Amino acid sequence: MLAARVYHYRDAASLTIGLSELRRQGMTPRGLLFLALDPRGEAHVAVPDDFAAVTAVKVGEKLTLKAPFEGRFFHFDSLHRLPVGGVLYTGDRRLKEPGNAVEVACMVADWIKGSNAKNVFLGCTPHQPGAWYARDDRSPAAALHEAGYVDVTTAASGLLARRIGFPHLYYLPYAQLAAAGPLAGWTPIFDSPLGNVLMLERRVLAFRLVLTCERGLVEVELSALPAVVESARVELSTGLGVVGRVDGGAFAVTAGEVHPWGLEAVQPALLIGAHGDKLADLARALMRPA
Repeated sequence: MLAARVYHYRDAASLTIGLSELRRQGMTPRGLLFLALDPRGEAHVAVPDDFAAVTAVKVGEKLTLKAPFEGRFFHFDSLHRLPVGGVLYTGDRRLKEPGNAVEVACMVADWIKGSNAKNVFLGCTPHQPGAWYARDDRSPAAALHEAGYVDVTTAASGLLARRIGFPHLYYLPYAQLAAAGPLAGWTPIFDSPLGNVLMLERRVLAFRLVLTCERGLVEVELSALPAVVESARVELSTGLGVVGRVDGGAFAVTAGEVHPWGLEAVQPALLIGAHGDKLADLARALMRPA
């Protein structure tokens, strides 16, 4: 397990100063392992104990880490700087409670911009999923989950999401987002053959995305959005879910109780090695004898 150290900041201003100092010491956005707010709105950050190890940290591996702080914390899952402006951030639906999540999200987005990064993905923790879009830190954030859209992630030309209780993958082009905001214009672009979509992989990798569904996993190819092509499927009845993958051949996989609205009682993710990073490779790895 990657050794981590924890920093505590009382507000967004002190978080700005703290992250700037960590960058001066050699930390990049890849080294931001966990980011959470407590009920007072104070920020808690986990980073690698050894900054020299930051370059070896991969997104799929981050998703298997256990948060080094316990208690009542509201975790961010991801933050994205969008090409049309504004910030998309996902995480615990209770992030709205402290009242400063927008300010923190926009500040971190500015910080990752200093490293020429477009997004940052954080460690995986169990919570009710939320997703927000904010134009800037002075504007109220639009809660996409209130319209049912969760597990929102980015593609080259727009946003992708699932909708709670539906068997579709949804798409919102960036042009539509810029013209009408984040709540109008979502279009279903793929119908799951395995029931409702319960979870989306955190990021698109090599134009592929895995959808966790009621009866198994479906991988789709997204190089020609809004056109979508199914590239593989694995029928399962175990509540297995793909959170992410590592370039070259490992999947961050979780498990939970299957419900029409999503997975509940989700377990910490584990890395499952595979001879490749396609869903068919994961299927072969799952069938290998223990």
